[in-house]
Amino acid sequence: MTAGMGSYDWRFDSGRICLDLVATSGSAPDAGEPLAEAGRLGQWLVGAGLVPAGTPLPAVDGQWAARFIELRDCLGRLVRAEIDDQYAEPALERVNVLAAGPPPGIRAVRTGDGSLVRALSAAPECAALLAAIARDAVELLTDPVARARLRQCEGDNCRRVYLDTSRGRRRRWCSSEVCGNRERVARHRRRAAVARA
Repeated sequence: MTAGMGSYDWRFDSGRICLDLVATSGSAPDAGEPLAEAGRLGQWLVGAGLVPAGTPLPAVDGQWAARFIELRDCLGRLVRAEIDDQYAEPALERVNVLAAGPPPGIRAVRTGDGSLVRALSAAPECAALLAAIARDAVELLTDPVARARLRQCEGDNCRRVYLDTSRGRRRRWCSSEVCGNRERVARHRRRAAVARA
């Protein structure tokens, strides 16, 4: 799943919201820090489902971006350490501190046509949104079955981590449509070059 952001697209196909946050690191190497640009963090929060569409986000600023970037970097170190059977204790401690906070309150509200939609109980707070992501990471990393499904994408120059939920647990890429397609195109070009030689 992708969420269009003008000239930038966020992808939400890692299998967990904490992994989708990790995936924002280096998403667009030429564009600098993706979360720091005006409006992008708010767009990511909506795209990730942490904040319902249409929720006003006037408080989202550079300080919020810095805190989300810090959590993202801690999660990246922690998740990659788990994949490599290593430890990242400072990152783990920071994630635990953030996970201890209360997540945002939610409620169901009726729309004009009578259906129920999710809304936040109050204006979104940075600490509460960070807590929701950190809790997702704690749940992922303390679930042996889910943790065993963590994979690093095998695509060239891709550092995305994802949950392999494929039937045979043989998924190689974060996305068959993105990295898998690149690999198939590269393989085809190599074969065509060999045939021409």
